[in-house]
Amino acid sequence: MAEHLLQASRQRQVKAMTAAAGSAGQAAVPLLLCALLAPGSAYVLDDSDGLGREFDGIGAVSGGGPNFGASLHILKVEIGGDGQTTDGTEPSHMHYALDENYFRGYEWWLMKEAKKRNPNITLMGLPWSFPGWLGKGFNWPYVNLQLTAYYVVSWIVGAKHYHDLDIDYIGIWNERAFDINYIKVLRRMLNYQGLQQVKIIASDNLWEPISASMLLDSELLRVIDVIGAHYPGTRTVKDARLTEKKLWSSEDFSTLNSDVGAGCWGRILNQNYINGYMTATIAWNLVASYYEQLPYGRCGLMTAQEPWSGHYVVEAPIWISAHTTQFTQPGWYYLKTVGHLEKGGSYVALTDGLGNLTIIVETMSHKHSMCIRPLLPYFNVSRQFATFILKGSFSEIPELQVWYTKLGKPSERFLFKQLDSLWLLDSGGSFTLELQEDELFTLTTLTTGSKGSYLLPPKSQPFPCVYKDDFNVDYPFFSEAPNFADQTGVFEYFMNIEDPGEHRFTLRQVLNQRPITWAADAFGTISIIGDYKWSNLTIKCDVYPETPEKGGVFIAGRVNKGGILIRSARGVFFWIFANGTYRVTGDLAGWIIYTSGHADVTAKKWYTLTLTINGGFSSGTLNGKPLWKNVSVNFPKNGWAAIGTHSFEFAQFDNFRVEAIH
Repeated sequence: MAEHLLQASRQRQVKAMTAAAGSAGQAAVPLLLCALLAPGSAYVLDDSDGLGREFDGIGAVSGGGPNFGASLHILKVEIGGDGQTTDGTEPSHMHYALDENYFRGYEWWLMKEAKKRNPNITLMGLPWSFPGWLGKGFNWPYVNLQLTAYYVVSWIVGAKHYHDLDIDYIGIWNERAFDINYIKVLRRMLNYQGLQQVKIIASDNLWEPISASMLLDSELLRVIDVIGAHYPGTRTVKDARLTEKKLWSSEDFSTLNSDVGAGCWGRILNQNYINGYMTATIAWNLVASYYEQLPYGRCGLMTAQEPWSGHYVVEAPIWISAHTTQFTQPGWYYLKTVGHLEKGGSYVALTDGLGNLTIIVETMSHKHSMCIRPLLPYFNVSRQFATFILKGSFSEIPELQVWYTKLGKPSERFLFKQLDSLWLLDSGGSFTLELQEDELFTLTTLTTGSKGSYLLPPKSQPFPCVYKDDFNVDYPFFSEAPNFADQTGVFEYFMNIEDPGEHRFTLRQVLNQRPITWAADAFGTISIIGDYKWSNLTIKCDVYPETPEKGGVFIAGRVNKGGILIRSARGVFFWIFANGTYRVTGDLAGWIIYTSGHADVTAKKWYTLTLTINGGFSSGTLNGKPLWKNVSVNFPKNGWAAIGTHSFEFAQFDNFRVEAIH
C-alpha cells in the first residue's frame, strides 16, 4: 500500500511540475512538490511549542451555512433604534416607554435564517441609535443607565422568548462614546436576568480609550469579555494586548465588492491575526441589499439589491471568506508559527487539536487590496517560491486538499477552485508553492470543502416604471412595506380599527420623537423608493396628517441623497400642512421654496396629492384639482420618489402610485 501511495505521489509530482511549466491559461496551477526548481524561502509550521490564540470566527454585520459559499461563523445584527445608521433606519422593539414588539424589522428573520443554515453560528447584537425616550430630552443614551440597560436586555430576552434565539455577545454603542458605569450596570442586569452566558464586547470603536480604562479599573476589566475595534488596519495597541482579553476586528471591510474588495478581505483575514492578534473579523456588511446610490453602495460580501426582480450576484468576497470559513471553526487554534512571506503576502495555519490542519496563504498586492480605510502603507508583492515544512504532530500528514483563488484579469481569474490534492508521504512533510500576485491558497486536511451550486438568479431588471401599493396586508410578514427604504423615521403597516372603509390598512409614520441619533438624521421623516435614474414621473398618494395645526406631510420626486447624507437631500417636495397651507421646496430641509400658498387642508382628513415632474417643470394637484403648475425645477435631474412628514409626527399614507416616463 505504501509503495502504491509513493507511486501516486510521484505521478502527482510530475503532473504538478508539468502543469506549472505548461500554458498560463490552464487552471491546473503552480504547485511544486520539488523545491529544487527554484530557490525560495522556507516556513516551518509546528505545534511542538504549543499553540497560538483561539480562533473565534469570521462573520458579517447583519450568515452561514456549513461548506456552502461563505459559511460564516458569526452574524452581527443591529439592535434597531429608530435612527439613521448609514443607509436607512431600523425600527426599535420599543418605540415608546410602554411599547414592546419583537416582530419589527428584518433582523429576527435574518438571525433565524442564519441559524437554519448554521445552528452553531454566533449571534451578536449592537445598538447604533436608540429611541428618543431613553434620552429624556438629551441626545444621549446614558442619562438613565438602568433604563438603557433594561432596554438592551429586553431585546436579548425578547430574542429568546419570541424567536428562540440565544444572543452570544452584546455591544455598547457603535463607534460612539462608552460609559464605564453603564457597562457595569449592563453586566449586573444581564446576570440578574439569568443571562450570565451573554458576553460583553466593547467598545466597537478604537482600541483606546477602552483598553486603558480596563487596565485602570479591575471591575471593568472583569465584565468585558472581548475588546472590539473597527477598521484597525490589521494593527492593535499595547494596552489592548496587556488586558489579555480576546481582540476582535468587530467591523472591517466596508469596501466595494469588486476584486479590490476581495483582495482587501483576503489580506486582512490573515493579517488581522498576524499583525494584531485578532481572532475574529466581521465584515460590514453581509449583503448589499439597499439602493446602490445610497452611501457605501455594493459594500456587502455579495449583492442582492433588486427585490422586485430577485436578481443577486455572488461576489468574489464570498469565495475569499470560504477559503477560511469552510476549513476552520471557532474553537480551533492558530499556530504560533504564522507570519509574512519574504516577497510579500502572508500565511496562517490553524488546527482543531485533533490532527487537522488548515493553512491559508495570500499574496494580495497593494494596488488590488486597499480597503476603504485606513490608509494602507505601501508594500510590494512579487513572484516567489515558498516551501512549507510541517513539523510536530503535523509531520505525518499524508495529504492536503488544495483550494485556489486568483484575482485579476478575467482570463486568469479563478474563484475558490479545487485543485489536485498534495501527497506528502515522500516529501519529508514539506511542499513548495509557486506564488504570484493576488492569489489565495487553502491547504487543508479537511475533505468537506464545497463551492456549492445554486440556480442562476433571475435577470437584473430596473425598478418597475409603474409601481403601486395599497398596503392592504392583513397579517404582514414584515412590519415595513416592500421597496420603501426609511431614511429618517419609521414607516410601518397600520390598521385603522375604526375605519372599515378604503383606508383601513395604511402605511404610518410611527415616531413622535427624534431618536438618539447616530448619524445626522433629518428633522422630518422620509422614506425613499424607486429608481435613482427616474427623471420625469408622476407620484400620487393619499395622505392623512394626524397632528392639528403643526402637522405636515409630503410626497417627492428626484430625491438625490439618502443614508447619512439625508439632511442635505435635494429634489422636488410637495408639502401640505394642517394649518391650511402648501409649499413646494427644492430640498428636504425646506430652505429652497419654489412656491407656497393656501390649501384647504386640516388634520385628521384624507387628501390625495399628485406631483408631476416633466423636464424643467413641475405641477401639483390636491384631490384632483390643480394647486400649482409649471413651477421651474432645474436641479436635480433625477432621483428617487419619496413620502414623509414635516417633523417626527404621526401621519398615514395609502394608495401610493408612481409612474415614471423613460
